[in-house]
Amino acid sequence: MKFVLGILFFIFPSTFVFSQKIFGTVYNEVGDLLPYSSITIKNSTMGASANENAKFSFKLSPGKYTLICQRIGYTATEKTVELKANENVEFSFILKLQKLILDEVVVKSGGEDPAYEIIRNAIKKRKFYQNDVKGFSCNLYEKDMVKLLHLPDRIMGFKVPKEDRQQMQLDSSGQGIIYLSESVAKVDVQRPNKFKMNVTSSRVSGSGSFGFTFPAFISFYSNNINVFSGQINPRGFVSPIADGALNFYRYKFMGSFVEDGRLINTIRVWPRRSYEPLFYGVINIIEDSWRIHSLDLTLTKTAQLELLDTLQIVQQHVPVGNNVWRVKNQLLHFRFKQFAVAASGNFVNVYSNYEINPAFDKKYFDKVIIKYDTAVNKRSRQYWDSIRPVPLEYEELKDYKVKDSVYDASKDSLYRKFSFDSLNRKQPKFSLFSGLLNGYSRTHYGHKKYYEWGIEPVLPKIEYNFAEGIVLNFSARYSRYLKRRKNKITLLPYLRYGFSNGHFNAWASVVIDKNRNAISQMQTTKRSITISGGKRVSEFYKQSAIDPLVNSVSSLLWGTSYMKTYENWFANIHYKKTLESGLQFYVNTLYENRIPLNNSTHFTLRKKDSIHITPNYPDEIMAGQFQPHQAFVVSAMLSFKPGQKYIQFPYNKIPVSSKYPTFTIAYAKGINHIFGSDVHFDKWLFSINDDMNFKLGGLMKYKVSLGWFINSKAVNVQDYQHFNGNIGVLAGEYVNSFQVAGYYSQSTVSPLYSLAHIEHHFNGMLTNKIPLFKRLNWNLTAGGNGLLTRQNKYGEMFVGLENILKIFRVDCVWAFRETYKPELVMRIGMGGLLGGKMQRSQNKPVLEGGF
Repeated sequence: MKFVLGILFFIFPSTFVFSQKIFGTVYNEVGDLLPYSSITIKNSTMGASANENAKFSFKLSPGKYTLICQRIGYTATEKTVELKANENVEFSFILKLQKLILDEVVVKSGGEDPAYEIIRNAIKKRKFYQNDVKGFSCNLYEKDMVKLLHLPDRIMGFKVPKEDRQQMQLDSSGQGIIYLSESVAKVDVQRPNKFKMNVTSSRVSGSGSFGFTFPAFISFYSNNINVFSGQINPRGFVSPIADGALNFYRYKFMGSFVEDGRLINTIRVWPRRSYEPLFYGVINIIEDSWRIHSLDLTLTKTAQLELLDTLQIVQQHVPVGNNVWRVKNQLLHFRFKQFAVAASGNFVNVYSNYEINPAFDKKYFDKVIIKYDTAVNKRSRQYWDSIRPVPLEYEELKDYKVKDSVYDASKDSLYRKFSFDSLNRKQPKFSLFSGLLNGYSRTHYGHKKYYEWGIEPVLPKIEYNFAEGIVLNFSARYSRYLKRRKNKITLLPYLRYGFSNGHFNAWASVVIDKNRNAISQMQTTKRSITISGGKRVSEFYKQSAIDPLVNSVSSLLWGTSYMKTYENWFANIHYKKTLESGLQFYVNTLYENRIPLNNSTHFTLRKKDSIHITPNYPDEIMAGQFQPHQAFVVSAMLSFKPGQKYIQFPYNKIPVSSKYPTFTIAYAKGINHIFGSDVHFDKWLFSINDDMNFKLGGLMKYKVSLGWFINSKAVNVQDYQHFNGNIGVLAGEYVNSFQVAGYYSQSTVSPLYSLAHIEHHFNGMLTNKIPLFKRLNWNLTAGGNGLLTRQNKYGEMFVGLENILKIFRVDCVWAFRETYKPELVMRIGMGGLLGGKMQRSQNKPVLEGGF
């Protein structure tokens, strides 16, 4: 406790002694409010920001102060006030419109606008100001608010539940605050690339979570501006004073004004071409020093802005040391409307107490870039009222009051018996038809017994194949938490019946998950052990991405069954551990008694003489069905990403970034004579994969692998090295599969083989130069896939468009084989803003039998 108080006194030395308050409102000359104006104490870095209603408020110790009020487009105004002990002072600032001087600049007819010379000078000084100090520290206050302006009754045809509206505390018109948070942090920076943020306090309305603190800094001295971690445009945005900015922007000198003895030039900026990642607005540059004084810049859809309709960035820079300026206030205001849902938001940052070139300990900057204090979300309301530099709006006060009351009540009653009884009574009732179609799940709440159970949908999982005929699958789950919910044990039974061959298969898995801390808001499974056994039907390649529905349709219409299966009695033990560093490894032991599964029906929906029924084994690499045999296989995998950076929460930490790729090494050994095992092989696989963001140049994704069989004395087809293939029109998993190759045509036992997947997402580059077409925001993508073995060479090249309706992607793929002419096909998949996140991972986890 003393340590926490010591930290608070160090970061906020006057928090507990300031009882005097200065507050007021900022107006213009005609009485209109001027929201988000900056108020600074002269000759210091302390200050505040007005809120959306132009109200400001902050606490100071007794004394005499000169306050400076600034807003872009208005003349800075000073007021001197004397603050006595236990006295609050209220007054208003009235700002006059900034009168720009044009007399000193002569623009000749047909000549260059003087703004260009000013911008050239600013560009020359850009790198200097980007690195003008070795390091600095400052305090950061951030307030984030997102408000719904309209919520329709239905979204994409789905009705919005009444419970969701009530939970968000929306009014009858569908309006209300849906997210409100405040954070206080100490930020430390050391050139060239060291950063650390210690979040000492954070508050989220109606929640006990930690909130978020971003962006800490947006520097327009950088060539490329990255906002919200690239979520709104992975290419970033070009700064108006970037090295090549004159090729992107047009400028106009609007005039100049004098402030505190400095001549400040006002420059209007706008893009030379639409649909480039560029700003428009105003930037103020100080004469002679050519540094940024302030700016008000906006991004729109014509700047390739995704998700949002508009994003406005407002910054006010102030002197914080000897010829050193830094951002004092920053406002991000955004609006968006998608699927008839309209919302707006304000992210307000106030920076104070700058310290230039502090002496950091050599080991201070470690791999943790953001650290949350253990008491980060436990501060009192009185604490927040004492340190808040931006007054809360009435609507925000109400939001805190209502949602915090609901949260406190629900938290207090969470472990009461009547609360458990109420939750248990509200569980959905079982319906036979609904259960077969959609499945069913139920949770039992209690002090000592907390468990979940359910059944998976049955009807959607009906399959058809020639080996079993119509297949009925049934699976269920039962999970129970142990040791105060730190551990979880899950039972997963599976049943499968084939109506044609009459085979019934049953197997089960028991999964034990170990969680480090279940009280934490972010549970992370640290390790798990899975024990499985029984009789089942497996594909020859257990990681195959073949969809059972697609296979059923293909079998019924064309007599082609892509899935190749066999039966096996098996026992499997799988252990997996994930470290907080991001390192993952697993060890797996598998025993199988493998039994061939031949076709038992030839039924199709078309005439038999017009189609060929495929056998139930990979006929691309097998002349006939395999012989029954046993296999005992031990495998292991290690995956790590060096140089990982982390966010440290009170109970755990999570990896967030690294400039290095992910390295994976895997090994599998088939051991002869154990439990009658007939296999004898050793194989390795080493792979590297990464995403490389070239900003304006686009995003490149790649995965390169090298593998080898160092021993292949007895290898059955199930243990070959298989690769993800694809024959259908729906694309396979990008950067992990071939789009044209057969599912088993490239399988190998080659002593040495290599494969590569690479694709480049141009993210609007090139396509934004095409008239009319650029309005669609469809983006170019291109790449290739290749495989080289001792016996075979195979390659693919593709080019396509993504972000179609924000979801879809279409590629033209050329396949190159040694003995065939190039083949051209089309593939349709998920890609773009939403589709890239929705893309179904078709690569099943490596759990058994190697890789």
